[in-house]
Amino acid sequence: MPIAFTKVALPYGWLGNMSPFPVTHQGKQYRTTEALFQAMRFENEEISEAIRLTKSPMAAKMIAKKNKSLMAVTPISNQDVDNMKICLRLKVKQHPHLIDWLIETGDEEIIEDTSSRATHSPWGAKFQRDGTWKGDNILGRLWMELRDELK
Repeated sequence: MPIAFTKVALPYGWLGNMSPFPVTHQGKQYRTTEALFQAMRFENEEISEAIRLTKSPMAAKMIAKKNKSLMAVTPISNQDVDNMKICLRLKVKQHPHLIDWLIETGDEEIIEDTSSRATHSPWGAKFQRDGTWKGDNILGRLWMELRDELK
């Protein structure tokens, strides 16, 4: 049975980038991997810092969205996916108990459940009426890839 994650407070919410696991990257601390990931999309230091310093991961995402035309990294590009890999690796390296949690997921498929979102997100998948999942599930696939490496 697949492991689907959505909100931070729900089971497996720690897999989400909005979860409260601070990470340090290039000497700077970010409150969440979401903030780091969004900041990595910009070369403009002012925008990156505004994202880094914001208190909530959703606010970090909104700052990035507002400045989309200034992004140096195209969303869902190879560089964007590579940046997400960096974020996930930093998250488990800096919070080692997450490695155990990840390995405890066994061989189950990991899916970012984006069913409640109005628009399609290539990072996750949506649950279908026929009981299947539809979507690219990039984030889930990256977690499974990392899990395989850590085993």
